[in-house]
Amino acid sequence: MSDFEYIIEAFGAAGIEIDAEKAKKLAELSEFMVEYNKNVNLTAITDFKEIVEKHFIDSILPFTSVKIAEKSSFIDVGTGAGFPSLPLLIWRDDLKGTLCDSLQKRCVYLEKACVKLGIKAEIVHARAEELGRERREKYDFATARAVSAMPILTEFCLPFVRKDGLFIALKSVNEDAKSAENAIKTLGGRLEEVRDYALPSGDKRRIMIVKKISQTPTKYPRSFANISKKPL
Repeated sequence: MSDFEYIIEAFGAAGIEIDAEKAKKLAELSEFMVEYNKNVNLTAITDFKEIVEKHFIDSILPFTSVKIAEKSSFIDVGTGAGFPSLPLLIWRDDLKGTLCDSLQKRCVYLEKACVKLGIKAEIVHARAEELGRERREKYDFATARAVSAMPILTEFCLPFVRKDGLFIALKSVNEDAKSAENAIKTLGGRLEEVRDYALPSGDKRRIMIVKKISQTPTKYPRSFANISKKPL
């Protein structure tokens, strides 16, 4: 079985439809990332089957149950090696993605990956809290697959989202949604849904969906020091 055929089979087992062309792009992405990872630290996961599940399926599965309009714009905050954004842009090539990361080396990798795979995306080397002040209320949704606690992550992400848009956080099941209630309310959001699900291996995940119901006050996002020391 070829790599792209394995991807089609693995995605099918996860309930995700994907055609051969998109599966081939994901296989190319895996190969390119593993090779690039030899010189620039992108991921600790280098086994192909693990990449398919823990990076590709993990990036796309939560979005299969979220209604996202055709040609929506989004920003992936702290994208790292491009997750969830790169697999999401391959699977939903109608979307308009901005990939934001604070490390220049990762941004160079992301630019090269997009060129190699023909992915249309904007790569921005910036700190999220600084870019958030420049691009307020600009995107239909923001997303992050990050280790930051939800109150901190909300202040990084929600200012980017236009009114009636969404902040879609991909989190572990240990994350308590209640911890972010004040941050969500202060920043103009409303918690719409918290849903637990599992990858095919049984690894558990949690998705939190926040709807933007009013504009974020102009004093947010604050500086990184204040966000970290005094989470909302």
